[in-house]
Amino acid sequence: MHTMKLSAIVAALGGELRGDDRDIRRLAPMDEAGASDITFLANPKYRSQLAATAAAAVIVKPALAEEAAKVGRSLILATDPYLYFARVARLFSPLPQASGGVHPRAVVAEGCRIAASSEVRELVSIGRNVTIGERCILHPGVVIGDDVCLGDDVVLYPNVVVYHGCRLGSRVMVHAGAVIGADGFGLAWNGDRWFKIPQTGVVVIADDVEIGANTTIDRGALSDTVIGEGAKLDNQIQIAHNVTVGAHTAMAGCAAVAGSTRIGARCTIGGAARIIGHLEIADGTHVGAGTLISKSIRKADAYTAVYPMATHKEWLANAAHVRHLDDLVTRVKQLEKALSTAQQNKD
Repeated sequence: MHTMKLSAIVAALGGELRGDDRDIRRLAPMDEAGASDITFLANPKYRSQLAATAAAAVIVKPALAEEAAKVGRSLILATDPYLYFARVARLFSPLPQASGGVHPRAVVAEGCRIAASSEVRELVSIGRNVTIGERCILHPGVVIGDDVCLGDDVVLYPNVVVYHGCRLGSRVMVHAGAVIGADGFGLAWNGDRWFKIPQTGVVVIADDVEIGANTTIDRGALSDTVIGEGAKLDNQIQIAHNVTVGAHTAMAGCAAVAGSTRIGARCTIGGAARIIGHLEIADGTHVGAGTLISKSIRKADAYTAVYPMATHKEWLANAAHVRHLDDLVTRVKQLEKALSTAQQNKD
């Protein structure tokens, strides 16, 4: 099993080593770590676990160095232990490297330009006039439409579909089953039936984006659907046509965004959140899980619109009160008016 000395980790990632220079073989939580494992303490409320952990080394903030040193573990001091731990994890689990070449059982149409360093595995289908940059990996079952452009170091996992004309930047990772560039839900009512509006835009994905399994991103109707640099989309997300997702925004699983909404940079969108169409979401906005956003957000803040959990009986009682809320407001206003009149008459 691969091991790495603490001094090598610090040399690669920075930080300060305190204590013995030990061999590390894996990463683990504090309550599961063993004598050759490294762990981290990011939240001070878990500091009580320090005394019990069997880890060889702990990543901690400098402010906790003295307390952590008392338990006799080696320490790496880092300003952000969680981020440092994530970078250590990358050292132990490096991204796969392309071996280069097109498998004989892949199908590549005419006019394609595929860098020699990229790896196209078996059962991949690539359409006409596709451009694939350096060191890309296309796993089995990937389907690439005509005129698609992939940047460098792109990884497409099994059964990813990229429709015609879409453009992916460098270091984009798309997980299994995702569909990039399917038609947006554009329809016009024709008196007695729906008329399908051609979706002539594409999907443009910037550098360093990650897209989760079975997520779907629709192509634009006229202009493009755009996913900004460094955005992270979890599994089973729906992004409708002409949506813009800003740089470094993160969206959790099962979120859904309707057409033509613009989400700013550095936002977080909780799981199963729903954002209706034609809205503007300010940079730095945080939307809670399960929240319905039905109007534009101009001021960055944390927004939540979910009832607290209750038993079904309690929910029914509360729902009955909510149903009559307008009547209650009217009665309160009438009482306030009557009390005001009575007070005036008394005076």
